[in-house]
Amino acid sequence: MGKSRIKNPDQYEALRDKGYSKEKSARIANTPNSGKKGGEAQPYESWTKEELYDQAKNVGIDGRSKMNKKQLINALRNN
Repeated sequence: MGKSRIKNPDQYEALRDKGYSKEKSARIANTPNSGKKGGEAQPYESWTKEELYDQAKNVGIDGRSKMNKKQLINALRNN
């Protein structure tokens, strides 16, 4: 995967250095607001199922259309 396709190359390299796979590092580094901090995000339990689905889509989780809210939360936390 070329660096031009990575939205946040510094985060990508940091994740690779921690041992993450190329695919997972790219997925994380390409999510909207990747690398931004602030602690303002609400816990997944307070998100709507639609919001969880959209986030799962953003990070490339397969099978999300068949998941219920609890399964989406678990998939997002363990992706």
